[in-house]
Amino acid sequence: MPRLPTPLTLPAGHARGDGQHDHGQNRDRADHAAGAGEPELGRRRRSPLRRGETATAWAFITPAVLIILGLSVIPVAWSVLLSFQASDLVTPSRWVGLDNYRALSQDPNFSQAVRNTLLYTVLYVPLSIGIGLALALVLNRRIRLVGLYRTLIFVPFVVSATAQGVLFSFILDPEFGAANSVLNTLGISPQGFLTDPGQALLVLVAISLWSGTGFCVVVCLAALQDVQPSLIEAARLDGAGRWQLLRHVTLPAMAPVSVFLLVWQTINALQVFDLVYVTTKGGPLGSTTVIVYFIWEQAFKNFTAGYGAAAAYVLAVALGLVTVGLRLVRGREQRRSARPVRLEGAGK
Repeated sequence: MPRLPTPLTLPAGHARGDGQHDHGQNRDRADHAAGAGEPELGRRRRSPLRRGETATAWAFITPAVLIILGLSVIPVAWSVLLSFQASDLVTPSRWVGLDNYRALSQDPNFSQAVRNTLLYTVLYVPLSIGIGLALALVLNRRIRLVGLYRTLIFVPFVVSATAQGVLFSFILDPEFGAANSVLNTLGISPQGFLTDPGQALLVLVAISLWSGTGFCVVVCLAALQDVQPSLIEAARLDGAGRWQLLRHVTLPAMAPVSVFLLVWQTINALQVFDLVYVTTKGGPLGSTTVIVYFIWEQAFKNFTAGYGAAAAYVLAVALGLVTVGLRLVRGREQRRSARPVRLEGAGK
């Protein structure tokens, strides 16, 4: 049998070192290639992913953006331009500059609408908050059927102003209404109510109080239940009576809620429209014509849309001033309450 040739081999140490060196170089090359290619690969993978997420996000928010633009931003911008034009919404408009605003300052009907609105606001806002606070103080006690009483007081707030107007138009009808029937039974002469220029606006205030006080009751009741019992207990231990508790503990704790109610009710009072439209339509003799009804009448009844838009922006500026003023008052009160109280005899 022929003898096989002896294989040629390198020394053990040299062979092992070269192998490890080659293996290390190969591993370094692989690591370098992987490290160099990872950012590029990551960018390739992440870019389509990010574009997909961005497209999905825009697909979700685009309907809301279109609604906001279509129902608020664009109409506001268009009405601002309209207030400087003479337009009837049918024929081409004509630029008149500040003439609409000058005409408002000289219009006796607009002045009467401003007076009626201010009188309505001055009567409705403090009465609704005051009556609401008084009822909330009563309903904050542990009395029988208190849940039923709270529900009955809040129910009129849920009823729409249109339904309220129709209801009270029947009740206060001077000839066939139930109110004059009750007054006749009591021996009181019939009243004109909504047909009397001297009574119509006061009657509207009373109807608004019937419906709007429930909201104030709920808000005040929540604020009363949020007053810390420890403060009330400490004041009672110091000998404070019921009125002192109300004045020095309860009302200061309710200050933020009171400012909110004042702003909310003022804005609602300045924007009253539907109750006037259903009941009196601004009459009799313009005694219940408020600013918003005046705007509607000029824009959609007299077809002077530019004039109505100018009146609308006068109202918008008034609302902005009221809101800013009340916020400044609230900020000043908060800074005053945040100051440290210096006790008598301190530091002696």
